Formats: sequence, structure tokens, C-alpha cells
Amino acid sequence: MDRRTHGQRLDADLLGAELGERATLVQFSSAFCQPCRATRRTLTEVAGMVDGVAHIEIDAEARLALVRELDITRTPTVLVLDAEGEVVRRASGQPRTVDVVAALGHAI
Repeated sequence: MDRRTHGQRLDADLLGAELGERATLVQFSSAFCQPCRATRRTLTEVAGMVDGVAHIEIDAEARLALVRELDITRTPTVLVLDAEGEVVRRASGQPRTVDVVAALGHAI
């Protein structure tokens, strides 16, 4: 887990979408990223299984200022936020469902 964003708080205004009641999965993607598509499916599935969890996908190329602010260096990158919007986990690359569920355990 990357410590550069751990503990940082993000909100709906910054992300451009409402946070989940219990946790939020924030995915940074790019248009031609094959692992981003699989990550989208995984995060959408997990968000659908766990009440109060939202999935927000952000186009990294369209939000370069935010990408720089959060030091996103590759796609997909996933941030797991708790109910208050605090970053509790961060990972790059295509996640496995079991890892996403485990990360949510730290947020909920």
C-alpha cells in the first residue's frame, strides 16, 4: 500500500460523484487500458454485493490535475475510501475480487 495518499480525505466535489454510505472504490482508468475494463467489472461486482459501497471510475487522461495531486502513476489504480472519504488502501494493477473485499474490510 502506498503511504502517499493514505489518510488523505477525498470528497464528492473533488471526485465528481457521490461517495458510498459505507465505503467507496475509486478507480483511475485510461481509454486503451485492457486491465481497466476487467477492474471495472470486478469493482462493480463487489460494490453490488456490499451494501453502502459505491464505485467511481475516473478517466485519468481527463482529470490530469487530480492524477498529479494523488500521484497516480499507472492505470488501473484503485483507492479504497472509508465512509468519511479517507484513503485507507491503494493498489495499482488489476485486483482480484478477494483482495477488494479484504480491502473493504479496512474501510467499513
